[in-house]
Amino acid sequence: MTTGAGGKIGDRIRGMTSRERVLAVFSGRIPDRVPAWLGASPEWKAMAKARAGLATDEELDILLGNDFRRVFAKYAGPPRSSPDSAFTHPEATSRTPFGVERTGYGYGQPIEHPLAEARTVADVERYDWPDPAWLDVSHIRDEALAWGGRCAILGGDWSPFYHDAIDLLGMENFCVAMVENPALVDVLLRHLVDYYFRASLRIFEAAADAIDVFFIGNDFGTQNGPVVGEALFRRYFQPHLARLAGLGHDFDLKVMMHCCGGFFPLIPAMIEAGIDALQALQPDARDMAPARLKAAFGGRVVFNGAIDTHHWLIAGTPDLVRAKTREVLAIMKPGGGYIASPSHDYLLPETKVENVFALYETIGDFGGY
Repeated sequence: MTTGAGGKIGDRIRGMTSRERVLAVFSGRIPDRVPAWLGASPEWKAMAKARAGLATDEELDILLGNDFRRVFAKYAGPPRSSPDSAFTHPEATSRTPFGVERTGYGYGQPIEHPLAEARTVADVERYDWPDPAWLDVSHIRDEALAWGGRCAILGGDWSPFYHDAIDLLGMENFCVAMVENPALVDVLLRHLVDYYFRASLRIFEAAADAIDVFFIGNDFGTQNGPVVGEALFRRYFQPHLARLAGLGHDFDLKVMMHCCGGFFPLIPAMIEAGIDALQALQPDARDMAPARLKAAFGGRVVFNGAIDTHHWLIAGTPDLVRAKTREVLAIMKPGGGYIASPSHDYLLPETKVENVFALYETIGDFGGY
């Protein structure tokens, strides 16, 4: 099936399986071609499948050359905490594991902050914290093995503990507490990461031999720089990242973290924490130009992303996307350590399908070593 100038997306350099290709990059070796990553919303995937005449997500992954697949635990706890049960607020569209209902586009924003009035450690301790045992992990290994070892498998809990802390306290309260009430922040983050650590531990005990990469996500950057300075990041967040990364490494998994925005000053601390790969990499955010990232941290961490979604994929044309993708490949590909993908880990419906197809065509045409 052709998708326009650039030929068939499925025409790939052969030699390695997707899994071999990805693991080569993580081990510092040069693969047969740059691995490709696709993260997209169900709405965008439906548009892309309709455009290409495909029936399943797997067919779309194969068409675009996605080298990754992902497995998830399923909720099996009490209905009151289910992400799918009836919401308390009529405008709510989702619920976090910690009971925060959200509304708005995508995952939306929190409707209320349940711990907004918390002032003491005891206030945090009394909160109704979820139990990781509510997650069903019994199916994960079989689902991962169903790909026959051909693809690199992402697993573990997403673990967005920073976002959960903001949801629970409120952004202003959280920022003030980091300075004026560090004990409260410490116990809050400990509860959050305890949950995620034990959730992923259960997943890995059940299925680590079928998983390759522990994939987590926390957005520590804004368009204009980090959400906190390096000192606060090292004080409050780096130890928890190190704890999660250590868990992945204990099971011989690579650890990749999604992080949006301009977080260049925090990258050394992330690497020190044991993060093996950074995913998304928005080139239009402050200090996140691909050439700068490659020069500063090439060989120290794997880069995943850097092909601009905001301007090129949403507002551009297929020809522009092809040209810009080639530019990014020319910068990031040499020496290995790069996974090609859009700069957003979850393509939304406003992202033009024809532009995304052009991106993956270009990876196929020019990503070989």
